[in-house]
Amino acid sequence: MTATNERFLSLDIFRGLTICFMIIVNSAGWGAPSYAPLDHAAWFGFTPTDLVFPSFLFAVGNALSFSKTKYTSDAAFLSKVFKRTLIIFLLGYLMYWFPFFHRTADGSWAFNPISHTRILGVLQRIALCYCIAALLIHYMQGKGLIAISIAFLLGYWALLYLFGEPGQELTRLGNAGTKLDVLLLGNDHLYHEGGGPVAFDPEGILSTLPAVVNVIGGYLAGIFIQQKGKSFETIARLLIAAAVLLFIALFWAQFFPLAKKLWTSTFVLLTVGLDLVILSLLIYAIEIKHWKRGTGFFLVFGKNPLAIYLLSELLFVTFLMIMVQPHTSFYQWVNQFFFQKLLPGPLGSLAFAVSFMLLCWLVGYWLHKRKIYIKI
Repeated sequence: MTATNERFLSLDIFRGLTICFMIIVNSAGWGAPSYAPLDHAAWFGFTPTDLVFPSFLFAVGNALSFSKTKYTSDAAFLSKVFKRTLIIFLLGYLMYWFPFFHRTADGSWAFNPISHTRILGVLQRIALCYCIAALLIHYMQGKGLIAISIAFLLGYWALLYLFGEPGQELTRLGNAGTKLDVLLLGNDHLYHEGGGPVAFDPEGILSTLPAVVNVIGGYLAGIFIQQKGKSFETIARLLIAAAVLLFIALFWAQFFPLAKKLWTSTFVLLTVGLDLVILSLLIYAIEIKHWKRGTGFFLVFGKNPLAIYLLSELLFVTFLMIMVQPHTSFYQWVNQFFFQKLLPGPLGSLAFAVSFMLLCWLVGYWLHKRKIYIKI
């Protein structure tokens, strides 16, 4: 069965699921630690939360496979890609700069200087990975994309060990990616976890290279699904590919550990494999068994993914900035006097995160009902 250019609901639901859980894991409540599966691995290892961001990149690749835009020339194509890349990158940069002012120790407000603004980040990585993947997809065929993906993964492995500090190639400060980021961007423009002096950017320049493979993986999966259609053969072959990738990832991890913050090549293979499993289950449930109950909820996120994600980040920062008492933000107050009173501990933290996600969903639902879809 051939289904070229047919839109699959399961792919929209996959993207919606990703945004939904991305908001939940990014907005844990105050006053108690999160449940371990809802937090990133400290360094090496893997948790369900580590799957969220690479799944979004996989969904970006899916969307590229369904793009029906016909360009009159290479110049028109390049103009569109670079314009979209620039907009997404600038949105991410402004998001980290927001709210442009901060409260000082004496309670007054001071301007956040550009000289200390983080340059890279989540949206910036999405922009760069989209740009590189879109160019590769436009100028290369399927086998070429697989070959370049292998080159990226092996090349990244080699670069970390060739240019990292001897004996500390996979550490926070000794890896080649951190050295490159400090050299090109400067310490003040990198991510400082907890606001401390140590700079390490999990969305750094070098680790963007393997992250591109997550996008290419999503694209190749989308093309395959369109060509083969809604069938058990499609699901079986996707699951076989997933099994192969998972086996390679876990075997290779004995020599090149899984690490989301370094975005190791084994991490890429593992996450693409898991995404293929999830996508296969969604195709079976939605496209073959026609189980549609509850899909409308996630479709709201899937229709406006970037807009709702950006809203969630800006709204969360706003909650942190609104002071309801001296030295107590609205975010702290609502957790301390409601969620932690009602559900003490990690459950209260999760309850806040889910409530915050539902608040963002309501905005998305309002947009969806009015058929407002914000596209870049």
